Amino acid sequence: MFCSSHSLEGIEGDRWSSQQGGSPNVPEGDGSWSNTVTFGTAEAATSDDFKNPGYYDITAEDVAVWHVPNNEPVTQWRLTSFLRYHTETKFLNSYKGNLYNLFKQFPVKYNAGSCPNNNGPSVPLVYDFGNASYNHQLYGPNIRATSTSGFITFRAMNTEKAAMAICSGLKPTGCHNEHCGDFTGLDWSGYGTNLGWSASKEVIEAAVLIFYR
Repeated sequence: MFCSSHSLEGIEGDRWSSQQGGSPNVPEGDGSWSNTVTFGTAEAATSDDFKNPGYYDITAEDVAVWHVPNNEPVTQWRLTSFLRYHTETKFLNSYKGNLYNLFKQFPVKYNAGSCPNNNGPSVPLVYDFGNASYNHQLYGPNIRATSTSGFITFRAMNTEKAAMAICSGLKPTGCHNEHCGDFTGLDWSGYGTNLGWSASKEVIEAAVLIFYR
């Protein structure tokens, strides 16, 4: 595992997207998806954001993702995870072998792309635990209506020109991608309600652990 991300929604403590939140005045946020700054520890990866040097110096072909409830110890990650899936297309070969280089090509930056036609790549998933339908149901019905299940999407743009690093479990076909990516707007229609634009409490209160394969 080289990184984890949590529901901090672009506020202080969100070390991946931005502690300032999405803004044209801070277009790249903290830039963590495309720089070599590291933070956190593997042992605390379900309690705090985590990024180690493997993020940028490992050469891999695919990724795997686990969704693990917050604050679970390392020994319980597999047992308590409610989704585990991976890619098999060797898509990272097109981006010099890691997400660091992918996000150099598709920067997580205000106004860096457009939706729905200029997002980053959407890669099909193979599920090790759970399935595409269950994964899709964890998001609100409005985002389900404007996305296709069974993919992981990188650098998804929204109507306001903000960039979400990852929409995990779906391929957006619309432009309200703050409701699927980076925990930005997962509680828009109420915290954990799974109604309207809101995701389920299960996904909001879990860490997303990302591994290279």
